[in-house]
Amino acid sequence: MGKLKMKEQQISTMEHTAMRVSRVSIFVNLLLSVGKLAAGILASSGAMVSDAIHSASDVFSTIIVMIGIRMSGKAADREHPYGHERMECVAAILLAVVLALTGFKIGASGVEKIASGNYEELAVPGVLALAAAVISVVVKEWMYWYTRFYAKKIKSSALMADAWHHRSDSLSSIGAFIGIMGARLGFPVMDPLASVVICLFILKAAYDIFKDAIDKMVDRACDPELEKELKEFVLRQRGVEGIDLLRTRTFGSRIYVDVDIIADGRMTLKEAHGIAEHVHDEIEKEYDQVKHIMVHVNPA
Repeated sequence: MGKLKMKEQQISTMEHTAMRVSRVSIFVNLLLSVGKLAAGILASSGAMVSDAIHSASDVFSTIIVMIGIRMSGKAADREHPYGHERMECVAAILLAVVLALTGFKIGASGVEKIASGNYEELAVPGVLALAAAVISVVVKEWMYWYTRFYAKKIKSSALMADAWHHRSDSLSSIGAFIGIMGARLGFPVMDPLASVVICLFILKAAYDIFKDAIDKMVDRACDPELEKELKEFVLRQRGVEGIDLLRTRTFGSRIYVDVDIIADGRMTLKEAHGIAEHVHDEIEKEYDQVKHIMVHVNPA
């Protein structure tokens, strides 16, 4: 009962951290999107308006992340005896779709302006758009590292997806800066071309997020490095003479472990059970991301 209580408190702390990071993200993105939109309109920059739309999509995506994390933190029930962790993957998939749609819309607008061939009619962006691009790069890069730090700390795939969304916004602002600068130097086509580059960055981020979420939805094994680390950890436990089998699978942001250990065949059932229980408890204590461990004992 005590272990269950500790796990529930751990999940609650992780959820609280994710919600706090997400609220900061929403606040910053709202300020940035409004500022960039105003700068894009006042400075006549299509690239900056596209970048503002990208930042505005971050607000929506963060809300999706918050809903996914909140639902994934729900305790197991009769209909969902293994918990709701995969809801975080669903949130990440929705985020990837939103990102992809945003990218396509921005890219289509840029391609349309380039294909028109009327570059002389394109307005030359003002210096305000350049300043907005620089501010956006600095702020979004900080948001990427801030969100990434906590995503790794609580091992949240949805929060990590949101971090990469910040990074894609930072890269898109660099593209916007180059496009605006090019347009101001006498190459007006550079501004819509920057929108197309921004589109590619967004689509790449959407693909990476989608692939990671799908991998976790289909019970993909953990990284070989983590499995190797788990094996070495189990072998160091008292009474364990070897390992016949160790399998892992991801379940949302959590991990399930199945391990067949080798122990002295002359032990009593009670002694063998004690070793299995010890291995179970030590893994759970050492690895926060492990939700469930099944330990089977084979005689040496």
